[in-house]
Amino acid sequence: MAKNFLTSPANYDDFLNSLKEHIRRSQVQAALAVNQELILLYWQIGWEILSKEQDQGWGAKVVERLALDLKREFPEMKGFSARNIRYMKSFAEAYPDETILQRCVAKLPWRHNIALLEKLKARDERLWYAEQAVENGWSRDVLVLQIESQLHLRMGGATTNFEQILPKPQSDLANSLLKDPYHLEFLSLGKDAQERDLENALVTHIRDFLLELGVGFAFVGSQFPIDVDGREYRIDMLFYHLRLRCYVVVELKIGDFQPSFGSQVNFYISAIDDLVRHPDDQPTIGLILCTSKSKTVVEYALRNLSTPIGVATHRFTKHIEENLPSVEQLEMELEAIASEVTAEAKDTEE
Repeated sequence: MAKNFLTSPANYDDFLNSLKEHIRRSQVQAALAVNQELILLYWQIGWEILSKEQDQGWGAKVVERLALDLKREFPEMKGFSARNIRYMKSFAEAYPDETILQRCVAKLPWRHNIALLEKLKARDERLWYAEQAVENGWSRDVLVLQIESQLHLRMGGATTNFEQILPKPQSDLANSLLKDPYHLEFLSLGKDAQERDLENALVTHIRDFLLELGVGFAFVGSQFPIDVDGREYRIDMLFYHLRLRCYVVVELKIGDFQPSFGSQVNFYISAIDDLVRHPDDQPTIGLILCTSKSKTVVEYALRNLSTPIGVATHRFTKHIEENLPSVEQLEMELEAIASEVTAEAKDTEE
């Protein structure tokens, strides 16, 4: 009887799946290696052109001739337009040290690097965003969004009591992950929006909200119910952070921070720690998002609490900001009112 070669031996499926995963990893590594070589090639081309311009006085028109000659010699390769070669010059000028280039910038696709060149002037800021993009796997659009929202200025900006409550590694990481303010431009709320409207809008746009919160946040639920002594309480939003290994209670407030907010979130954190948290989880932390806050009031409110809480502000939509009068408009209106009052007074005197 002929042997059936299509019959799978023992553990064949596991072996096949292992090979597939190995091949996929190799494909990714090969793609990354090709990209890195391409970025280094672009840097070397830009560096050589800069050197020729400085040492031998080559003019800007050389770029146009290079573009034509390189496209003629390598018709199958894209990227040799005059515009792209100018980007190569700017790229080499921005990173004169090749060792710095290889640290993170060379790991990003070329379009990411063009965005860094176009959007940022300071090298330190470019490197910071490049490192974040590599670590978090940002697409080019997400990278641009983070740059335009000035993420580097907002990270670690929340007022917290983490240093007093959490052990050192955990407190440093938790502090570094919270921002201030949180940008919620993806929402479209009216001026008279209530806290429940804000919560419902965030749930609807949860993917955008998770992106703004940052990498590691996983959404557990909104109006999350907890039963304490036979009475039900509801937490605005509950998350779990994969790096912190803890639950994160988020309370949304429209208006100034009030000391009572700290007591409310302290209660929720204590309940989550006792009723939901697994023994292997780290202590639950709280995040209060409000329209505005006084740093001193927040510090007083959190000082003697035994649970880790952070307070940050949220920024509403551009639509609302655009409809608010500017300082110049207010001044013009005040001047117009003053002129009308003066004119009326003169008419009365006459």
